[in-house]
Amino acid sequence: MRGLVKISGLPLAISPDGTHPADGEGSGQAFSSWVSECHGIWYNLALIVPSALFVVYLASHARRSFAKVTYGRSYIMIAYYALLWLVSILNLLWCALQAWQCTPGKEFSWNMLSLFTKSGMLFLEVSLVAFLLHGNHASGLEALTRTFVISGVIVSADILLKALYAFGFGVPLFIDNSESANRVKWGLWIVHRLLLTAVYGLIFFMHHSKWRERLPARPAFYNYICAMFLLNLLSLFACVLMGNGAGFGLWLFNLTTICYHSLYLPLLYVTFLADFFQEEDLRLENVYYSEMKDAGFFDSDWD
Repeated sequence: MRGLVKISGLPLAISPDGTHPADGEGSGQAFSSWVSECHGIWYNLALIVPSALFVVYLASHARRSFAKVTYGRSYIMIAYYALLWLVSILNLLWCALQAWQCTPGKEFSWNMLSLFTKSGMLFLEVSLVAFLLHGNHASGLEALTRTFVISGVIVSADILLKALYAFGFGVPLFIDNSESANRVKWGLWIVHRLLLTAVYGLIFFMHHSKWRERLPARPAFYNYICAMFLLNLLSLFACVLMGNGAGFGLWLFNLTTICYHSLYLPLLYVTFLADFFQEEDLRLENVYYSEMKDAGFFDSDWD
């Protein structure tokens, strides 16, 4: 019985008369414990539900989107759509497995999952800014290679630093189930958020300066920069509070974490891919209209 308890990781509820709980009751207790572990049920649901809905949305449009991406023959769009799928699945797993933070023996697995998930999302951030700065519909293998090399170097350095501190020095970078003010941990996150805030702040400043012409004239791009600048600024403030032991900082940090992991990927899709798919729809409609016009379907309108 003790071995069964250790394997399941859940306490066995034994009734006074020695009978075992029903299977449905046991699975319900396991599900409730899994969802409410660590941060609480509302925190986990706020992460899981939007992430799952976005994956379902991608899946429901997968056939049409794949056809449009391959029809457009843009190396950037093909690579970015594939990366979006990969990171969305990783992010859903990260949101669903929050209980690993509080499960003994799962620290290594949680750190690995968090490292790959956050690095994948950071790669999307860096590459998206690079793509948009040299044109949203820029295509060609050379442009893709140049952008991915720059993004890969930045993200690789970030992965190396985080892995060194998480696995080498044992700093709990990705475990937020306690309010302990680990100065090394929050110091690293302060530097990380400060760099991102500076990049988005610089682009935001350029949009309101004489260098505005160098940026894409797209309202969606400006809204994306504003949202990311505000989010990173709040996260930076939360990290500073946590570094000084302020309890409010953990609440604010958790709020920014929810916003980032549940809303960033849909925001990225709307900013970068939605217009591409919409323009492909309009292009196909124009092609169909031209073919029908050449076939004489609209000749009766002139009679």
